[in-house]
Amino acid sequence: MKLLLAVVQAEDVEACADALTAGGFVCTRFASQGSFLDSSNCTLMTGVDDTEVDTVLAILGRHARRRVEAMADVLPLPGPLARAIAPSVEVEVGGATVFVLPLDRFEKI
Repeated sequence: MKLLLAVVQAEDVEACADALTAGGFVCTRFASQGSFLDSSNCTLMTGVDDTEVDTVLAILGRHARRRVEAMADVLPLPGPLARAIAPSVEVEVGGATVFVLPLDRFEKI
């Protein structure tokens, strides 16, 4: 068995959780905070048989979208001047970061 922890953007968590549920997987979600862009995201946690890992990854891959967002480059200048002259940089965000861990025991009580 495996424990999957999937970190997805808050925008995509409903679609991911709904698709996992429709696929017969039970998941638990909890809010988490990313350090890059200080973005809001959620972590989905599910326990599955080893043979189901690829199915879960495929579901997440279809519903956790990658997108491009503009980020103001922060210059080390004091005050509002830093934002006024800071160029905008496009960064790719989204998708899912999935951790697959061995799971010794899984019980539904």
